[in-house]
Amino acid sequence: MKFTKQVCLSFLSITTVVAQSASSSSLRRGDEDGPKQRKLQEVPDSYGMEPPSPTYLITLNQSEKSQIDDLMSRLGASILYYNAAASFALVTGLSDTAVADALASDFVETVDKDELLDFGGPEMDVDGLQVESEGFPDAEVQSPSNPAKASRYAWQWNMRAIAADKAWAAGRLGSGGVTVAILDTGIDYAHIDLVGRVDLSRSVSFVPQDDTYVKKNFKTKHLITDLHYHGTHVAATVASNGYATAGVTSKTTLIGIKVCNANGSCSFGAVIAGILHAVDAGAAVANMSLGGGFLKNQNPGLVGYINKVYNYANSKKMLIVVSAGNASEDLDKNGAVYQTYCDTPSTMCVSATGPQSSDNINTGPFHEVDAPAYYTNYGTSAVDVAAPGGSSGGVVWAACSSTSLKYPTCRSSTSYILGLRGTSMAAPHVSGLAALVVEDVGRNPGRVKSIIRNSADDLGKNGADPYYGKGRINVANAVGA
Repeated sequence: MKFTKQVCLSFLSITTVVAQSASSSSLRRGDEDGPKQRKLQEVPDSYGMEPPSPTYLITLNQSEKSQIDDLMSRLGASILYYNAAASFALVTGLSDTAVADALASDFVETVDKDELLDFGGPEMDVDGLQVESEGFPDAEVQSPSNPAKASRYAWQWNMRAIAADKAWAAGRLGSGGVTVAILDTGIDYAHIDLVGRVDLSRSVSFVPQDDTYVKKNFKTKHLITDLHYHGTHVAATVASNGYATAGVTSKTTLIGIKVCNANGSCSFGAVIAGILHAVDAGAAVANMSLGGGFLKNQNPGLVGYINKVYNYANSKKMLIVVSAGNASEDLDKNGAVYQTYCDTPSTMCVSATGPQSSDNINTGPFHEVDAPAYYTNYGTSAVDVAAPGGSSGGVVWAACSSTSLKYPTCRSSTSYILGLRGTSMAAPHVSGLAALVVEDVGRNPGRVKSIIRNSADDLGKNGADPYYGKGRINVANAVGA
């Protein structure tokens, strides 16, 4: 595999809004007219972190774990991740001489230096919103029975658009026996909407640079704590306690797999390791709100390697949900560009919808909520379904990380929420629905995908549509509520 600068992994969110709470205990219901505006503070991307150490992807032939352990020990390297079934290892600490020595080994096939790549999607600051707070019993936070009572549910046009509220009313809140893996910047598992939702025993970080920072500055935190904000928002859209904002489910189990760091970079090797870990950790669904593209002719081995890993995940009964991207491009006509990961077999590719306008961007009323988002990628053969991602007239609200370095405002409380737009926001709506469908039909990616597609509301032209795929998802239809 030869990496080039054309390879681009990025988060697929494009607009950021922060909401602040006055204390870490809770949010006050009501106040539907919206609280006072304030300007959001942002800090530079360096955060004083040390530069990351180079990592390497190693592919192996038939070998024992003890062999790669011994080899890396002799070369002074550390194994970040190893998967025997996929014949893959992610390592750090190799010198140029050590790379040559590794390649000379009988059981090492390839050694490739990983690329740590900057986010590709545009982001901008807008004014934040201050949210009042008051206390609620812990039991209500831990296991809500009615997500529609969330403090800011009135702002959540997105949940009403997909009929999630009808599914909740029928008792479809999710099951702790179904696990969704969030491959992202990590998860703030202490946020009021995520307390009790994240299985830390199966969560892992593949971002050594972040790990060092967490150990030094957040000593009591698990390594997956979110130093950015993106992963926390995505996670709380899949499953939330329904305290500040509702998620598609309220009882689904999440695992955090950190593959992108606080500086806005994702490692291809970390993503591959993350997918394999999600499979081994028993996830039924994996959400990947990240992507980009690369030139296929400059990376001939990369496509085959991606396909191998994704097909392995499918064979192990894990559905992977991915974001279509925010470049307003026709993915049916992307020519020599490989779109990660909508061009990958055995995935579910999601485009974004959102309100064209609103009387008030927070409280509504919201108009034309099912319109294709102005930024979304599209393509009849690429897009499976559409889901709310936010647009000109409204954003998608969910949790902000209380360990965010990007936005220090969020660090003063475990109840801040963010409003974002992007296909990053659309994908977790589908992942949450997929978790519900798994409850009904078991771990069968093909069948789960078919049910979600066939139960969607057919919008645009009849049948498959470039912007909607088979339609905008309908949670109640999919679960028979």
